[in-house]
Order: sequence, then C-alpha cells, then structure tokens
Amino acid sequence: MNITRIFLAAIVAFVAYMGLGFALFALLPSLQTEFRKYPAIYRDHDGQMSHMPVGMAAMLFSLLVLAVLYSFVYQGGSGFFEGARFGVLIGLFAISSFVIHNYVNLNIGLKLAMQQCLIYFLEWLFVGIVIGLIYRPSLPR
Repeated sequence: MNITRIFLAAIVAFVAYMGLGFALFALLPSLQTEFRKYPAIYRDHDGQMSHMPVGMAAMLFSLLVLAVLYSFVYQGGSGFFEGARFGVLIGLFAISSFVIHNYVNLNIGLKLAMQQCLIYFLEWLFVGIVIGLIYRPSLPR
C-alpha cells in the first residue's frame, strides 16, 4: 500500500468529484429544477452553501476511504481500466444504497431519482478512473 499515493488520489479525486458535480449541475439545469420541486426535503441554495464545509469534509474523508479500498482491490492492471471497474462498482453501490433508498423513503419523484442515478453513476465512474490513474502500489523492497 502506497500511503502517499492514497492521499494524493483522494485529494485529486475530491477536486474531480467537486468539479464534475459543479459542471453537471451547470450543464443540466433540469436537475436543479427537479430538486426545487421538493423544498420540504432539500435545502435551498443558501442552506446548502451554509452546510457546504461539513459536506466537503465528509466527501474528502469518503474519498480517502475509497482510495484505501482501491489499494486493497487493485489487481495490477491498467490504472484506467482498474479505476473504471472500481468506479462502476462504487457507482452501482451508491445508486442502490443511496438514490433508490432515498426514492423509497423520501417523497421525491421518479424523474429526480433517475436523474440522480445517472449523475451519481457518472461521478463515481469518473472518480474511480481518477483514483486508478493516480494510485500506484509501493514497490517491493
């Protein structure tokens, strides 16, 4: 396990996750429109921004955990393909454990849930690829 690369992968993955999330929300204003249909469930922009530091810290920590998990499952292949495989698995996990779970428990529409499935899957695929491209195991001594 290469601790330096794990931390580097987590930091770059954090920047990639935040950047891609911002870009996707900017490019897909229909997603923002769907979120606004549920003001009793989701915070407004100012409310989200006031809680953003906590969310960013939690996301950085979760990406550190994912980078460690990646180091455990890395099989020595191409960083791109190993990362994509990892990202697909994390994306499927996030959709099943978060998006669909929220669709069942929160009073949100199917359209928003499906948009979230697409967005989060793409984000986690991208994050997996970034982690895969950066992480390299320590060389044996």
